[in-house]
Amino acid sequence: MKSGDFEYLSALLKKHSGLALTAEKTYLLESRLLPVSKKHNLSDLSALVGRLRTTSNKDLISEVVEAMTTNESFFFRDTRPFDTLRDVILPPLLEERKMKRRIRIWCAAASSGQEPYSIAIILNELARKLNGWKIEIVGTDISNDILDKAKSGRYSQFEVQRGMPVTLLMKYFTQSDDAWEIQSGIREMVSFKYWNLLDDLSPLGKFDIVFCRNVLIYFDAETKTKVLNNISGLMPKDGMLFLGGAENVLGVTKNFEPVKDQRGVYAVA
Repeated sequence: MKSGDFEYLSALLKKHSGLALTAEKTYLLESRLLPVSKKHNLSDLSALVGRLRTTSNKDLISEVVEAMTTNESFFFRDTRPFDTLRDVILPPLLEERKMKRRIRIWCAAASSGQEPYSIAIILNELARKLNGWKIEIVGTDISNDILDKAKSGRYSQFEVQRGMPVTLLMKYFTQSDDAWEIQSGIREMVSFKYWNLLDDLSPLGKFDIVFCRNVLIYFDAETKTKVLNNISGLMPKDGMLFLGGAENVLGVTKNFEPVKDQRGVYAVA
């Protein structure tokens, strides 16, 4: 790939998604964007860059961004955050909210929906404690295609095998041909929206708990700070943030602080 083409694509991706690419990631651009080139009958990535340079086609830009967005997700990913949510975070939060009886949870970069649906299943398992409560789970992503899949609640055998316990699979899914469909009751607990983390987040409203796991690793330091500070503005003083196990806020923002003995969990500072 020509250096000029790499620089153009990396700048475009950073502007529209926050994704920060270094030169050693050239192979990712080639493997993920060549199919986009072929789809538009363009010979190679140079031709794709030429098309992008000479047109303001928002749909083509969106295709490039979506192709480069990592959509890796599976149910109850890493297990521990979901155990922590159920056993450590929710009990005191429910006590604090017992008068309002309302909780809002946001899954940023929700991909194909496994994370918010996993949270919905956890909350449904606590149905007796939450009787009469208003629970809202919002999942957002910058890929419309992946959001359509999330909204369908339909997953392959391979996808449900990745993290979903058999007992919960049989309880909350129905097999349909070669796929598994999540029960309508669980699907209705989650709303999905297109949203870019670089945009104004305030229209999303306030959230008691935010999951933003394995997203910040793709951003540079400046973008991480901006996103985390904006997220903190959506949360109350006792709000809780879940990041990926390899992520932290040290040197990035003072708006969150680690929760003692809970890796990847941060309280509003």
